[in-house]
Amino acid sequence: MSNIVLCALDVSQPEHEKPVLLRAAQIARLDGARLDVMTVVPDFGASVVGSYFSPDFHEKAIEKAQADLSAYVTEVLGAEVDHEVRHIVATGSVHEEVLRAAGADKAGVIVIGSHRPTLRDYFLGPNAAQVVRHSTCSVFVVRGD
Repeated sequence: MSNIVLCALDVSQPEHEKPVLLRAAQIARLDGARLDVMTVVPDFGASVVGSYFSPDFHEKAIEKAQADLSAYVTEVLGAEVDHEVRHIVATGSVHEEVLRAAGADKAGVIVIGSHRPTLRDYFLGPNAAQVVRHSTCSVFVVRGD
């Protein structure tokens, strides 16, 4: 089906992301595909909010996200699998960065989690819905609480 499976995770909510990562690893294994695991750090630099952070805040946030992502993959899938996984940390809007990474690497499938929508999600649209709506490849949504 695909030579690349892109798994989008929110490393700040590991308890909700475990089924997503496990399903992505299963799909990659079944397809003989490479597993790319990504997370997205918000971009505060260009906003008024950004002026309240130190100049090196973004670099530190990227480093922490990279370390958290690798540690989480190791915890859930094991160190042997983590060694084979490509880790991606992007900055910006979650759905835009997931779509950008999938397009750039020509991913065959995106695996992303979804949660029970809140009232806010009905107005803004959750990331999973945006990815499904705008992706040019297949999207597997792992439904959570």
